[in-house]
Amino acid sequence: MRALLLGLLASLFFASTFVLNRLMELAGGHWLWSASLRYLFMLVPLLAIVVWRGKLGLVLQELRQQPWQWLCWSTIGFGLFYAPLCFAAKYAPAWLVASTWQITIIAGALVAPLLQTKAAPSQPAWHWRSLAISSLILLGVAVIQLQHAAAIGWREVLLGFVPVVIAAFAYPLGNRAMMQLCGQRLATFERVLGMTIASLPFWLILAGVAATTVGWPSTSQIFQSLLVALLAGVIATVLFFKATDLAQHHQGQLAAVEATQAGEVVFALVGEIVLLHSPAPTALTLAGLGVIILGMILHSWFSH
Repeated sequence: MRALLLGLLASLFFASTFVLNRLMELAGGHWLWSASLRYLFMLVPLLAIVVWRGKLGLVLQELRQQPWQWLCWSTIGFGLFYAPLCFAAKYAPAWLVASTWQITIIAGALVAPLLQTKAAPSQPAWHWRSLAISSLILLGVAVIQLQHAAAIGWREVLLGFVPVVIAAFAYPLGNRAMMQLCGQRLATFERVLGMTIASLPFWLILAGVAATTVGWPSTSQIFQSLLVALLAGVIATVLFFKATDLAQHHQGQLAAVEATQAGEVVFALVGEIVLLHSPAPTALTLAGLGVIILGMILHSWFSH
C-alpha cells in the first residue's frame, strides 16, 4: 500500500510536466529547450542530495563499471521518454497528452517478458489480471479522447499521439532495466542521479541543436523548466522510482504502481483548467475519468 500511495503522489507532481510544457509551448517556447533544460537543471539538486548522503563515489563507481549499459538504458528511460512528451505538447493539450501517456500502464506489462530474469522464476512474465485491469484504465482514456477526435485533424492526432506512445514504452523499459542493472547496490536518489548523468550526452545534443536552430530560451521558459525539473524531475521521479523499488519483486504490484500514474490525467485536467483557463470537463470526460479511477481502485485492491 505504501508503494501505491507514493506512486499516486508522484502522479501529482508528474502532472505539472504536462501543464507547464503546454504553457511553455503556447508562450512560444521550443520543445527542444523544454526537454533539455529539465534534465540539465535536475543535475545540481540531485548531485547535492547524493553528496549529502555520502554516496557520490558509489554512483561514479557503478557508472565506470558498466558505462555503455548506463548510457543506453538512461537514454531510453529518460531521453526517449521526455523529449517525445515535450514534442507532443506542441500538438495536443496537457490533459490529452496525459491521457495518452496512460498507455505506459499496458507498456509496463508488455516489456516485462523482455527483461525477465531467473531472479524470480516463480513470477509469471505476464500478470494477466493486472493487464486486464490496466485495459479498463485505457478504456477510460479512450472515452475521454473520443469527444475530441472529430475536432483534431489526422496530422495533429499522429504528431500528438505517436511520440507519447514511444515515451510510454521507453519509460518503464529504461526504469526496469536500470533496476535490474543496479540491483540493491544503489538507492533511489543514487539511481536517478546516475541515469541523469548517463543521459547528459543526449540532452547536450538537444540543447546544441536548439541553440543553433531556434536561439536561446526566454527567461520565462528557463524559470518554468526549472519548476518542471524540481517538481517532476526530482520530486516525482524519486517518488515513483522509490515506489517501483518497493514493488519490483512482484509483477502484479509493480503494474499497480505504474497504474497510479493514471492520476496524472485528473491532475493535468484540473491544472489546465486553473492555469490555462481551459473549458470545464463535459459529462463524457467525467465518465472517462470515473472509469480510470475505478481501474486504479481495482489495481490497489487486488495488489493489496
